[in-house]
Amino acid sequence: MNTEKHIKVTGYSNVSWKDAIVKTIQEAGKTLNHLSMVRVLQQDARIANGKIIEYIVDLDLSFFIEKQEDTQTSEDSDNM
Repeated sequence: MNTEKHIKVTGYSNVSWKDAIVKTIQEAGKTLNHLSMVRVLQQDARIANGKIIEYIVDLDLSFFIEKQEDTQTSEDSDNM
């Protein structure tokens, strides 16, 4: 059976919302194994002098939880 965990992360870019999404997924992938899905929850932007200066995305990232081998079962197998 597979089990997924969800976390909410916020990403930033001064280029575009797409860039913020892609870079946030890449950064999260450095510490989260088995990323499986992304849902864009919200897109915002900071404005200064009538222009967008920063794109902001809130993401729901899903990843599979790694299965831990049952140590007692492994030890029992080794002793047989």
